[in-house]
Amino acid sequence: MQKIKFFTLGCKVNQYDTQLLREKILSDNNFQEVENGDPADVYIINTCTVTHSADNKSISFVRRAKKENPSATIIVTGCLTELDELVIQKETPALIVKNKDKNRIVSWLNSSFNSRLDFSLGITYFKGHHRAFLKIQDGCDNFCSFCKIPLVRGKPTSKPLKQIIEEAKALIQNNYKEIVLCGVCLGSFGKDLSIPLELIDVLEELDKLEGEFRLRLSSLEGWQINDNFINRIDKIKRLCPHFHIPLQSGDEKILKLMNRPIHPQKYLEIISALKEKLPLLTVTTDVLIGFPQEAEENFNNTLKLIQKIKPLKIHIFRYSVRAKTYASLLKGRVASYEVSKRLGILKGIAQDISREIKRSFLGKELRVLFEFSFKEKPYIWQGYTDNYLKVNTQSKDDLSNKFCLVKLESLKGDILSGTDAIFVDKI
Repeated sequence: MQKIKFFTLGCKVNQYDTQLLREKILSDNNFQEVENGDPADVYIINTCTVTHSADNKSISFVRRAKKENPSATIIVTGCLTELDELVIQKETPALIVKNKDKNRIVSWLNSSFNSRLDFSLGITYFKGHHRAFLKIQDGCDNFCSFCKIPLVRGKPTSKPLKQIIEEAKALIQNNYKEIVLCGVCLGSFGKDLSIPLELIDVLEELDKLEGEFRLRLSSLEGWQINDNFINRIDKIKRLCPHFHIPLQSGDEKILKLMNRPIHPQKYLEIISALKEKLPLLTVTTDVLIGFPQEAEENFNNTLKLIQKIKPLKIHIFRYSVRAKTYASLLKGRVASYEVSKRLGILKGIAQDISREIKRSFLGKELRVLFEFSFKEKPYIWQGYTDNYLKVNTQSKDDLSNKFCLVKLESLKGDILSGTDAIFVDKI
């Protein structure tokens, strides 16, 4: 029996792709998955290239695999392989597999797979996760000027609705209580299908399924949230009132340079409209610091918009030059020390806003899906509310993978605490 190990970097879509490969490969009894420092006979490394840091981490996994077992078969796939194949080949004579050929890895490992595996069946579980990621879309044609993803993921493609439904049913039957719909550009779902659909149509169909589960969306671009989506969203009872809507900048000039087709005021109006429909809604976002030509005035405009939006959490990134993107040709680079200063300022503001949002829910009773208890304190359980608030509670009962109503009573650091966890089994 051959030992196999999987390394995955990057987004939820990449994590889904690895899980799909895992299920198909391990369906053959000739393979056994190993973890930690145990050497393997085969390594599959699913890479990311969204930033310089992601490139470096991807290469570090290649080096790690080579060190663990110099004679192993190393298969490198994912986004780094699309434009940086030579960088990988300098490290090791690995088998390099482009994104579009990921599924062929299975048949390359064992030719007998060819006739009996159906990748359209998707996944049935999600190793190492309490929530299951369900990829329904791939590819992107937004071409934000700082981003390589359209170059390495290709044009948008959507999974047929029937396949999504069947895959969701399998996950629900295997007791996954939260399903996260994900895609490289989730808001573009359905445009390429023979009978065009929208994301809201998928949500309405999944909402009809039987079982005890909730739905969450991975990420949506603001300009892809239209009136049709907003008008129908409050009817989706299983949908978590939490949206991740990347901002990147709150300045009109910088957004234009980024080729992001949304005005800061329009972004604010969309958030306001969603909050009016979903009173418990929380929003998380991304902000890119130090984009070329970002002056202090432009950065301050971002801070002003952040104060109005009041996101629960901000993922803050330093601008990273990506080859073959328009932004890499722009003049007016921001000095590293200035980027660090701005990053510190935004971090402080983000923490203050986050605590303000969390305090606003004190005294309220919210539903929590608990995930685990702490090894050193097994009576303390942690989970997330529907609107993505992290919550701790004490209980002698086993709350793992259980929905409970919890009254939020205190905020310690960044975590809310509550008591009287009452089991609930209806959505």
